[in-house]
Amino acid sequence: MIGTALLAAALLVSGATAANAQAKTTLGPYGYGAVKLGMTAKQAKATGGVVQKMPGGGGCSGWDLKKFPTPKDSVGIYVSPNVGLAAIFAAKDMKTPQGIRIGSTAKQLKAAYPHIKKNAHDYYVITVPGNKKAYYSFAVTQGKVTEYGIALHKQDCFN
Repeated sequence: MIGTALLAAALLVSGATAANAQAKTTLGPYGYGAVKLGMTAKQAKATGGVVQKMPGGGGCSGWDLKKFPTPKDSVGIYVSPNVGLAAIFAAKDMKTPQGIRIGSTAKQLKAAYPHIKKNAHDYYVITVPGNKKAYYSFAVTQGKVTEYGIALHKQDCFN
């Protein structure tokens, strides 16, 4: 009886740990963890999960998720003075709630998002399932997802 209770407790803890690990690596539908699309720079900073890398100078500022720093001349997040946190670009270990990550195949991408379309910039784009205010944008090279991000439809930081 005690052994069964211990086994059940161990399974419960490992299940919770797996669920927490999945939540910690998921990008979407509203952002990444406590860092949410639409937040002001002040709100994003208050989460403790971001660090500013590039001042906005009246326009969009560049930030990184603390857990996923980007190289010197790049950023992982854009914050607009007009719309707030406008975009988050995926780090290598992130995935969408539908399981798409850097390295997924184009076939997997199209299976996860059957209505996805290519835009004029040759990116695959689709409104985020569960968040009609945002879209995913995926770069595919040689049949594999090489980068992706989530952004507000009304973002004003990049084309």
